[in-house]
Amino acid sequence: MTNVQLQVADHFHDFIFDWNHKIYSLIGAYGSGKSFNIPIKIHLKMMQEKRRAMVVREVYETHLDSTYQTLMDVAELLDPEEKYITFKKSPLRVVYANGSEIIFRGLDKVEKMKSIQGITIVWIEEASEIKYAGYKELLLRLRNKDSLHILLSTNPVSEDNWVYTHFFKDEVNDRTVLEPERFYSERVVTLGDTYYHHSTVDDNPFVNESYIAELDKMEEYDPDLYRVARLGHFGILGDRVFTNVERVPHDVGMDLVSKITRPIYKYGLDFGFETSYNALTESVIDHQNKILYITKEYYTRGITDDVLAADIVDFKKNVITADNAHPSTIAYLKQSGYKIKKTKKGAGSVIEGIRKLKRFYKIVILDSCPNAWRDFSTLSYKEDKNGQKLEKEYTFDAHVVDSVKYGIEDYEVSTLRGQNARRS
Repeated sequence: MTNVQLQVADHFHDFIFDWNHKIYSLIGAYGSGKSFNIPIKIHLKMMQEKRRAMVVREVYETHLDSTYQTLMDVAELLDPEEKYITFKKSPLRVVYANGSEIIFRGLDKVEKMKSIQGITIVWIEEASEIKYAGYKELLLRLRNKDSLHILLSTNPVSEDNWVYTHFFKDEVNDRTVLEPERFYSERVVTLGDTYYHHSTVDDNPFVNESYIAELDKMEEYDPDLYRVARLGHFGILGDRVFTNVERVPHDVGMDLVSKITRPIYKYGLDFGFETSYNALTESVIDHQNKILYITKEYYTRGITDDVLAADIVDFKKNVITADNAHPSTIAYLKQSGYKIKKTKKGAGSVIEGIRKLKRFYKIVILDSCPNAWRDFSTLSYKEDKNGQKLEKEYTFDAHVVDSVKYGIEDYEVSTLRGQNARRS
């Protein structure tokens, strides 16, 4: 292998070269570099030894623009001449000159786990999004591996998530594994066969100052998200789902949109009929400033497919991402000349879509979109019998929120690729 020097963050150095533990639990804030340093660790191991690794997310389709792409970004640094690492699609796969291999799986398609023989390294990205039952099932399928290593990466999210109750404190069973305050203080803790690693954006020297400034601003407009995104702490969620919304007059909003250097237009459609609503939205993204504008909406119910097709004719030239739960309506709209495609939504996509919307610095809603304003400004989390906020359950079906989520599903609000490691 060509001698390539790779500069990594000091806080991740020991983690990258430590293979003495079975479980590596990396929990950190936004931009901390955890999901970039794991690929460094994996690539180095795969090139040194013949191994078979597997990367897991709740939804298989989300790999392409996340784990697969990040592994590719790191490979460009480690193997710039592409002599040792090759990336393949259909299915997604990474192969190495020495016979090592990485495969990708989604826990939404458990039946495809049959081909996991010989796996000795597993990376579970966005671990908080998978179900605890899925994690336990994965462990069962990987039993009897003499040299098995499981790497988990996630943001801390809420205390009712399985990551918290499994690795820290399970109040129901009165079980404390590791006090969170000790975790935040010591940053790296080893307990038995588990290696805990905490990180924030301050541990990533390759992030630009403007990104850090955006995270710091969260303390003013969303203190709950600030706790997770900037400090990397677990905690109870606030009542309202979105605290980053602002309403402006139509003319003011359109003037702001006209000043965006490279506006990105997105269109999403959520279907309804008698008790639920059809919601079609136009969103405009200011990528540079991480602002989402909701500029048009269509909102109605109790209509047939032919009426819907006639009503939304003004959107006919736009590519629309629609709710995949209504294939017959999508087929009808296609036959009617609409550029419409099915959303990739699956298990875990609801909460991921909400998190993506919350990552925008601001969501600006024009006053000509009253239903969008109602949904975004009033949607709240449900509570359990103890008053604990439930991150995955909401007070009503926000159809406009769903339509916006569908529209931006292939857009990443923030990306730090290429900033987390570099050659020197």
